[in-house]
Amino acid sequence: MANRIALLTEKKLRLDAHRPFLVDLETNLREWFKIELTYTSNAIEGNALSRAETALVVEKGLTVEGKTLQEHLEAVNHAQAFDWVIERVNNIEQHVSEGTILDLHWLILQKIDDANAGRYRTVPVRIAGSTVIMPNAMKVPELMSGFVSWLQKNKTHVTTLAIDAHFKLVSIHPFVDGNGRTARLLMNLLLMQAGYPPAILRKEDRRRYIDSIEKAQLGGSLDDYYSLMYESIDRSLDIYLNALEGKEQENILEKKPVLKIGELAKLVGETVPTIRYWTKEGLLEIAEHSPGGYQLYDQNQVGVVKKVRKLQNKDRLTIAEIKKIL
Repeated sequence: MANRIALLTEKKLRLDAHRPFLVDLETNLREWFKIELTYTSNAIEGNALSRAETALVVEKGLTVEGKTLQEHLEAVNHAQAFDWVIERVNNIEQHVSEGTILDLHWLILQKIDDANAGRYRTVPVRIAGSTVIMPNAMKVPELMSGFVSWLQKNKTHVTTLAIDAHFKLVSIHPFVDGNGRTARLLMNLLLMQAGYPPAILRKEDRRRYIDSIEKAQLGGSLDDYYSLMYESIDRSLDIYLNALEGKEQENILEKKPVLKIGELAKLVGETVPTIRYWTKEGLLEIAEHSPGGYQLYDQNQVGVVKKVRKLQNKDRLTIAEIKKIL
């Protein structure tokens, strides 16, 4: 862990050497991170909006056919919460209080569950598919008070502090819903206050993320959790450094060529109606739309299509079962 922190510290010093950043570059990176964090954080919780759809909802205020009102609100709310974090960072407010966390949670759940937005839970909660037992609701206020006290007095390296704060908050599970999104935003608030970029937990790391947290909550080692979280911080530092130092950024700020639906179908030996149906069912993601409104796909969807077909033919799984696996 010490080696990992040393590497992050070295990259942070390289990042600081470029300050102040060019305004246009900083704005571009901030807006990219806002969409990416909104997409990935919500996707971890089961939101079906694709990356491109998330951008349309947040930046254009458009609605996406086939997606629920809640999914739209989750995107808008998270983006607004990230803007709130940026504003707080810019105002150089140093101490995180219980009010900070409650405000973040309110922003996440506003208009979705106003009765519980910004309020600690008063009922027991369980995480679907997990054997972890969360603290009694009666203990939540005391636990949160202790958590904030720990947070304000802790003197460990900020990356470790932010990662630990995330783990402690999701383990207290103070809210009926929105714990993960609030904890990830809190982690990123702490990182950004210290001059680090926000950490992105990718959708493809969802299973690893959940398993590493559960393992530690059940008394196991935190090593897997720390490894994943440090990787996430490191990746974000690289995104900033690559942009600032003019290096190529494959699959980050510069995208690989996208595929039309017919091109994707031809590559994988499927019919266009099949690709369209799997997209409608949420098995495939649309990367973006062409100016004419046609669906375009990232090249990584080739592997997804092949996996779906294998699960259908070899494992005899239903669409619903495949969707859970993906």
